[in-house]
Amino acid sequence: MPILDWLDRDKDVKVADGVPYRLLEAVPELSHGDADSQNMLIQGDNLEALKALLPYYAGKVKCIFIDPPYNTRSAFEHYDDNLEHSKWLSMMYPRLELLRELLAEDGSIWVTIDDNEAHYLKVIMDEIFGRKNFISNSVWQKKYAPSNDAKTLSEDHDHILVYGRNKSSWIPNRLPRNEESNKVYKNPDNDPRGAWQSDNYKCNKNAKERPNLYYAIVQPNTGEEIWPLKTAVWRYNEETHKRHIEENLIWWGKDGKNNTPRYKRFLTDVDDNSSHQSVWLYQDVGHNQEAKREVLKLDPKSPFTTPKPERLLQRIIHIASNDGDIVLDSFLGSGTTAAVAHKMGRQYIGIEMGDHAETHCAPRLKKVIEGEQGGISEAVGWKGGGGFRFYRLGAEVFDTDGNINPKIRFAHLAAHIWFCETKTALMQKKKSPLLGVHNGTAYYLLYNGILGDKTVNGGNVLTGKVLKDLPKHNGPKVIYGETCRLGAERLKKEKIIFKQTPYDVKAR
Repeated sequence: MPILDWLDRDKDVKVADGVPYRLLEAVPELSHGDADSQNMLIQGDNLEALKALLPYYAGKVKCIFIDPPYNTRSAFEHYDDNLEHSKWLSMMYPRLELLRELLAEDGSIWVTIDDNEAHYLKVIMDEIFGRKNFISNSVWQKKYAPSNDAKTLSEDHDHILVYGRNKSSWIPNRLPRNEESNKVYKNPDNDPRGAWQSDNYKCNKNAKERPNLYYAIVQPNTGEEIWPLKTAVWRYNEETHKRHIEENLIWWGKDGKNNTPRYKRFLTDVDDNSSHQSVWLYQDVGHNQEAKREVLKLDPKSPFTTPKPERLLQRIIHIASNDGDIVLDSFLGSGTTAAVAHKMGRQYIGIEMGDHAETHCAPRLKKVIEGEQGGISEAVGWKGGGGFRFYRLGAEVFDTDGNINPKIRFAHLAAHIWFCETKTALMQKKKSPLLGVHNGTAYYLLYNGILGDKTVNGGNVLTGKVLKDLPKHNGPKVIYGETCRLGAERLKKEKIIFKQTPYDVKAR
């Protein structure tokens, strides 16, 4: 598969591996609502924040939406065309790699972008997510009127690139039918079954291959025999056609004398959900001015400059997730994704590097919890409730020498080791040296006095006594500890692989 090359590419594709793992430290005074809420608002560099989330949420996020900088000569302080483009790609590549690790097997990622970088972004996303997992380049009409000052063409759209972690596992939710879709259903013959529209009664197929669909239909009012064209057959066999006659499901036109039958398809028989289209009109999902009005109403003194409308996020979240699923936005901006996810009953993780996390996102989510009625609130029946926890990035798990940071507690190191071993998030609910069993192998951690004692014969050193007290597992075992007092034969007999902390703990 072709790949995109740019300045410093060789270094950039390895950046994600070198990002240190950091703790996430709660900030209670900036949190709001339900204290047990799992909704997260994280302030900090999104690359480091995404790495910090991996031990807990790898493979768990159902829907990712990001609205990254568009690289429109304002994303960075000094602009040089080639350098600027390379810096933008350098910024995006490692973040997309980490986002892929967080995405669930049946999850999807949605990225809004304009023409400046859309086609380059498509190539690197093909590389990271796999070209076979490309779902759509949907087009969003972001303006309701053309720009009269445009020197060439008025740029009225953005792209929304959509990929699945595994496209074959991704099942989108269908959209509710709207009034516009129902307008085509009429009832010209006053059928008591209600409104209907006529559908083709024939299709283009070879009559020699489908002889049971090639026969004469008698026009009831003229007596004429009607045959499909030489290159076509009827959609239904003769037995089904006779049933259609009995059930008054054939339409011969207003005067009843048309030469081609049509099938009456009733609105009551149509699925209440409609298929997805790749062109999203502003009438259906909002536009830039609508988004600006929404944030201006929330914060008249300091509105966010480039928001997305709540209706746009409502459509994405509806298609890509269900109640309780995790939605993540690592370029949170004004907080629209988190606000809409909250109103729609999803769990969410929002990451914002700058002061916007405190000045825009947290106050907006607080208003959502208190029942604000802007955006999609009325459409989804939002009345308030729930909560979110505010976090900042804390200390690195490891120091520069690769030693475990003394600030690290058992739960943090356990989550890190479990992820490094299994590439999955740790689901352990209670504190135990047995972290879990993955593919038949049990993983244990002896650290920070987990067994209630830090002496040589206590919780951090693998001895015969400690082994006896560990939760049992008959299969292979991987045990992390400060040192091991068991001989090679004993380890082999007990099916134990011993790994020493900190030296065998992966620092990256």
